[in-house]
Amino acid sequence: MPQQSGQPGQGRRRPSTSPFRDHPAPTYETFELDSRVIHDRYGIGRVVQLHTGRMNVKFGDVVIDIDTRSPKVHLL
Repeated sequence: MPQQSGQPGQGRRRPSTSPFRDHPAPTYETFELDSRVIHDRYGIGRVVQLHTGRMNVKFGDVVIDIDTRSPKVHLL
């Protein structure tokens, strides 16, 4: 078997002209208590409680537990 060079787990280095760039790390919004948010499925709501990595959002009469990193929820 041929021996691989470089660090284990690293792929080959891409040329600077390559159209296949590394994707930047995702950025997440910072939610606070009483923040108004919009959810793709539930509509407009308000943050009523924050947990570690999760939040409870009130949409009308219903409270839904949502991951703070969900791509479906955004600040208004």
